[in-house]
Amino acid sequence: MGLWCGGMGRPPLALGTAGAIRCYKTGTGYRARVLVRDLDGAVRAVERRGPTKAAAERALKSALRDRVPGGAGGDIAADSRVSALAETWYAGLADLSPVTMQAYRDRLDRQILPGLGQLRVRELSVGVLDRHLRLIADKHGTATARTCRSVLSGMCALAARHDALAHNPVRAVGPVRGGPRRAPRALSLPELRQLRAALTYDDRAIARDLPDLVGFLMATGLRIGEACGLAWNAVDLEVSVIEVRAAAIRVRGQGLVVKSTKTDAGTRSLQLPRWCVANLRERASSLDLPVKDLGAQPVFPAPLGGWRDPSNTQADLRDAFTTAGFDWVTSHVFRKTVATLMDHAGLSSRAAADQLGHANTSMTSDVYFGRKIAATGAAAVLEALDA
Repeated sequence: MGLWCGGMGRPPLALGTAGAIRCYKTGTGYRARVLVRDLDGAVRAVERRGPTKAAAERALKSALRDRVPGGAGGDIAADSRVSALAETWYAGLADLSPVTMQAYRDRLDRQILPGLGQLRVRELSVGVLDRHLRLIADKHGTATARTCRSVLSGMCALAARHDALAHNPVRAVGPVRGGPRRAPRALSLPELRQLRAALTYDDRAIARDLPDLVGFLMATGLRIGEACGLAWNAVDLEVSVIEVRAAAIRVRGQGLVVKSTKTDAGTRSLQLPRWCVANLRERASSLDLPVKDLGAQPVFPAPLGGWRDPSNTQADLRDAFTTAGFDWVTSHVFRKTVATLMDHAGLSSRAAADQLGHANTSMTSDVYFGRKIAATGAAAVLEALDA
């Protein structure tokens, strides 16, 4: 006696899978149709047409590969443009400094989107990405290529989370290698004194209000954007401390803006050497209001007033340094110099990281030492500049 199987329905499709493709003859060719059970459990029909049965099946298989699964809750699909992926990724960034945000925007606009923007997300293979990064390294340098790699890795990770890519292909891309890395070049104390003195005799540098700004960079090791974005309400001359909490930056479509520093490492308080405090007191005394009433006015405004543009200031500094015989110096050299002087004085690398606003990845240091301290030791070391 045989077993009766009546009443037992066909088992449902597994989540994310499709059933058998069926083809139907039409007046102009063939229609290929399949049922798909999406991630929300709903069964949906997908179909494509073609002049032949094989063409209709190929079109349907391509559609299944590239479609966004129903219930997946994402806007990025394998068939999306890389340009759309880039904008979605950038819009989702948070808790990054304005300098980092602008750097990522520049890499997108100048290298990544011109070369890859019109590709489909599914076309971001290891080979495509590797070739693109090598071209960037050859044309723009290793540092730019490494930043592009970080941006592309973030984009591909987002695509993988949306199931538009099976995995992050950037992880399999070969490392971006450059030539032998040169040791950071820093200024010695005699060179710092020589440069400060030279600027005081440069009429064009004085007209551009550079001597005080350069002295301040020497005294603090701040980034140029942080110095340009410093307001008087972040300066306390009574206790010789400044609060680094914003940076001036030029943003496409917005112009020059002063953005808050969001990272824990970037937001910090720093103690100033006495000679730097004296310079700031003299600078404040030339204004009509006491320091406490200057509020959000910039400490180092542009020559014509308002916030100073870091890019324009960099050009002015290059001109002044070349005139002074220091054509190799940039504003970033002062950061290296402050760190080097602290190291030579026996101060810890942690203190230098706090001074410069670098994040420290050492868990031991993060757990057992406090951050944002005003006394890193740099102020005492840099008193020697006034000797």
